[in-house]
Parts: sequence; C-alpha cells; structure tokens
Amino acid sequence: MKSSMFLVYLFVSLTASMPVSARESPHEHLGTVEFANSCAASVQEPFQRAVAMLHSFRYLETEKAFREVLAEDPSCAVADWGIAAILMSNPLAGVGPSPDWAGRAQAAIDQGRTIGAKTQRERDYIGAVAAYYEDWANRPERTRQLNRAKAFEALAARYPDDDEAQIFHALYLAATQALADQSYKNYLAAAAILEKQFEKHPNHPGVAHYLIHSYDAPAIAAMGLVAARRYAAIAPSAPHAQHMPSHIFTRVGSWKESIATNERAADAAKQDGDFDEQLHATDYLVYALLQLGRDDVAHRLMEESATITGFTTLRFAGPYAQAAIPARYAIERGDWKQAMTLEPHPGQFPFTVALTYFARALGAARSGDAAAAGKDVEELSRLRDTLKAAKNEYWANEVEISRLEAAAWTALAQGEREEALLLMRSAAEIEDKSEKHIVTPGRIVPARELLGEMLLELKLPADALREFEASQLREPERFHGYYGAAQAAAQSGDLAKTRRYFERLVEMAGQGSARPELAAARAFLTADSVALPGWTGDEAEIRAATAASADAWNRGDIKGHLAIYDESVTFMTSNGPRPGVAPIEAAFLEKYFVAGMPKQNLGFSDISVRRLDGGAALETGRFLLTGGGLADQSGWFTLVWLRTPAGWRAVHDHSS
Repeated sequence: MKSSMFLVYLFVSLTASMPVSARESPHEHLGTVEFANSCAASVQEPFQRAVAMLHSFRYLETEKAFREVLAEDPSCAVADWGIAAILMSNPLAGVGPSPDWAGRAQAAIDQGRTIGAKTQRERDYIGAVAAYYEDWANRPERTRQLNRAKAFEALAARYPDDDEAQIFHALYLAATQALADQSYKNYLAAAAILEKQFEKHPNHPGVAHYLIHSYDAPAIAAMGLVAARRYAAIAPSAPHAQHMPSHIFTRVGSWKESIATNERAADAAKQDGDFDEQLHATDYLVYALLQLGRDDVAHRLMEESATITGFTTLRFAGPYAQAAIPARYAIERGDWKQAMTLEPHPGQFPFTVALTYFARALGAARSGDAAAAGKDVEELSRLRDTLKAAKNEYWANEVEISRLEAAAWTALAQGEREEALLLMRSAAEIEDKSEKHIVTPGRIVPARELLGEMLLELKLPADALREFEASQLREPERFHGYYGAAQAAAQSGDLAKTRRYFERLVEMAGQGSARPELAAARAFLTADSVALPGWTGDEAEIRAATAASADAWNRGDIKGHLAIYDESVTFMTSNGPRPGVAPIEAAFLEKYFVAGMPKQNLGFSDISVRRLDGGAALETGRFLLTGGGLADQSGWFTLVWLRTPAGWRAVHDHSS
C-alpha cells in the first residue's frame, strides 16, 4: 500500500508528469489531506486533491477529479468510493441526491467492486458508502442517513488508526442530528471526534468544515469559532470553505466577519460556475448586511441575485435564497407595502415558495389589508399540506410556523387581539422546539421577536421586553432585537436597559443607512432628559430602579438587586415584619442562589406607580421567576417608596 501525504498547494513547480487537470490549476489551495491508498504513484497527487475537494463539498469538480484518476489508473477502485461519496450531495441537508446522481453513484460502486480494490480497507470504504445507496429508491433519506452513519462507525472501529475513517464517521454522525433534538447529542459526539483530529491535523479541510457543522446550534455555536476562523484560510480555493465560517458567525452575531467571508464565497462560487453556492452565500451575506443597516448594499445584491440563472434544480439552496432575500429585505426594513407585492415563483420546493407568501401576508396584515393577508395565509395552508402529503415533516412544520405568524397578524388587523396573541404565542412555542435548517442564516424573522413586536402593539411592554430578550438568546445581535428591546424597556420605565440597548444598536449599525430606528436611538442617547410618554419623572425613576433591580438579580449581583432598599426597610414575611437588608440578603442567597448565580431569572410585569403625599409613592406589580429547569413561580408585590437625598428608595416590601 502506498501512503501519500499531499499538501494540496499546486504550484507551477510541480512535475510535468502530473495530470493535465492539476497543472491547469497551479495555485489551488485546498488544504492538507492524507488518504492512504493502493493506487499508482502517478495518481497520488490528483487522488489527494480529489479527496480534499470532497471534504469541501465541491460537487462536480470532485466527481470529475476522481474520474480523471480512474482514467489514469483504471485499477484505482477506491476512486469509485470518492465518486459515490460526493454524489450524496450535502450529507447534512437531509434531502439526498437526485435520482440521476444516485444512479451515477451506484454505477461507480458497481464499477469499484468489479475492478476489485487491492486492499480490504479500500473494499470496506466502498462497502460503507454502498450502505447509503442500498435500495435507495425505496428508502427515506432518514433511513439512508442512519445506515450510512452505522456503516462508517463500523469502518472507523475496524481501522482505529485511519484518521480519514474517523473524520468521515464524524461527518456522517453529525448528519443524523435531528433538528428537534436540542440536546445536540450527535453534534457533540461528532465534535468530540473532530476536536482530537484538529489537534493532529490543523490544516485538514474536512476537520475544520465538519466542526463548524457540529457546532451549528445556538447553545454551542461559540465553541466553533476557532474552526470557523481557520477553515477559509485552510482551503481558500474552495467556495464552500469561504462560506461555511458564516454559519458560526451568524449564530454569534459576528456580522462583519460573516460579510467578509460570504463576499469571498459568492465571488469564488461565481467564478466556479456554482450558482447554488453563490446564491446561498449571498443570502447569508444579505442577512448580515441588514443587521448592520447596510441597506444600499443589500438592495444591490437583492437585484443581482434575482437575475442569476443556471443553478441546478437538484438542490434547493438556490431557489431558497432567491425567495428569501427579497422577503428579508422588505421585512427587516419594515417596508410592508413592498412585502405585500412580492411575486411568488412556483417551483418544486413548496417551502421556498412559502417564504414569499409569508412576506406578502405579513406585509398586508401590517398594512391593514386583512383580506389580502387572509388569501396568502390560505396559500401557506395549502403549501403546508403539500409538504405533509410528501411526508416532509420538518418543512411542513416550518411552513406551519409561518402560517401561524401570518394568521396572528391578520387577526390583529381584524381587531381580534386575544386570537392574535394566542396564534403568535403558538408559533413561538413551536419554533422554540426546532432549529433552523443549514440552508438559511435564520428564519425570515424570529417568532419571539415578532411576538415582542405584537406585544408592543398591544401596549404590554414588560411582556414584550421578555420576548425580545428571549429571542436574543437564540438569535443574538439582531437589529430589531435591540431596537424592539429598547422600545419595550423605555415603555416599561427601565431607562438603564433602554440606554444599553440603544447604545448597542448604534454601536453595531450606526454606520449603516439612515433608518428611522437609528434616528430614534440617537435622539434618546443625546437628549438632556428623557420624557417617557405618560409618565412623570418620579414614576419613570421608580420603574427604572425596579427594572434595574431585576437586571442585577439575573446577573448574580445580589447587592445590586437590593440597592433599591433604604437601610430602614421592613420586609413583610409570613412571620411578620422583618427589618433591615442584611437578613433578607442572607435568606435570598440561601433560597434562590447557587454558586453566586440565581436559580431562576426574575422579571416584573403589570407595574403601577402612584404618588402619595409627603414625598412617598406606592408601587404594585407582579413578579415572575422562570427558567433553570424549575417550575415557574409568580406572585404580587407592594413597595412603599420614599424620596431620599440619594433618590427614591423602598422602605417597605410586601410580596406574596
């Protein structure tokens, strides 16, 4: 067996005996791979090049490269494994190849077996990929995925010293991660394998690539930043390697990094003639640009993307992006008239068509045209049912979320407030239980963010603030996440949070277009004094102090939480009044905190503040403790406030 380690930097100085295809790309940079094989010495470098491209999902070029290896060395049966592997398309997309690609793959498997690989290991590679294609036409993709993962798990166990086997095992294990499984069990198991390989092979394209996929979820995305910041440099000649880092950058809200890497990806894909990849990268790019308020660049890219043709209908990345980009552009900017006039383009993927109908329905509802919105909601119902009939449960669920959201805002336009809120909460709860698909940087608008906007419309700012902040946990650093939270905080009387969220919005998007939201943020931040609608200065100060107290609790700052109390305060307990702050601090730490952090988050709602004679005020409201895997706790409180030289301080607390 010949083992060749080939750094796939194909410089002009490489020998003239190399295949023509390699000599024609003298400056390719695809990363470092080492796939031991029994093929002829003359095909070692092109074989390793093909494997490197396989690891970066360069579909047609990879198939071509493996076929060129076979043309040079017809005995290289393991090249047929490579052909069958790349023709699976993206293993993590959950769709699988077209019948044509599957047929070509099976022909390659049959050819590899007919040729007869020279080693048992190579025969086992062919057998492992064949497990995916066995009875292909009669098995759902999920069954194929599980069969593939099981086969490559066995391959990796049989050859524990074969790093390529371990890497492919991790990839196909990650591909079995269910989007509704928020333990991320398979992602994390794959990442554990890959992290060890990353230490051994820091320039391996597949390791960095698959680590990004394995950390592509809200709670674990930050763990993928190292791989994300390495992959593009490892394989700069692979368009997909330029794009993939943005899966992590999007998850953590690193918009400038996402923009830079997707600009490179879109350009590289265009040069490569991979228009699906170009559109896919452009969708991620536009999403990031809109968060920074760079509407002019986003508009140009939207117009350019609409003119792109020639992408394959076998993959849905292109059609998805062409539908998503104009929907994002209209909705992120609150241009409801533009949204309601978007034209649907029927295609073979109902969930991509649904993006346009969702934007139309939301635009019509928020423009007050409930009748037009209702018609588009009906189209969403039809598309959902089409997907259900095709047993495409994931996308049927995604379209149902969009239908519920659109129906909620339609109900609000009809004056049905309770129905609207019920539908919108239902959409948010369903969305919480499943992750976005890798084809998209994010849903057109997060459901909890949209719920927050509805609660603001309904004059429920404290509830709205909770929803905006909950949305930020899954979809951080979003323009409207910050703006909505700032609005809700202002209307709740929390001046500290209002300032913090407006400051972050201006810091993040202040160099963007002149959106009215940015003008409002700057006006707040530069005003000498802030008058909140309907509140006196005293009421605003008390509300802000109450909200700051909850914020301190949630940060684990117990002294900050208790800073609203005067030293003379009394707390009414079940055993009667209890004077002083220190005993309450000790009691709170014992009952509600672990290792310096609260067991549950604290929030307030339904606050009312009334001035009394003698420089006093009475505040009533509801407290709510949530999260931490514990049952929610709630009750009512009454605070008596006095104006002191240090400002308003609570002198009596009765909570139950």
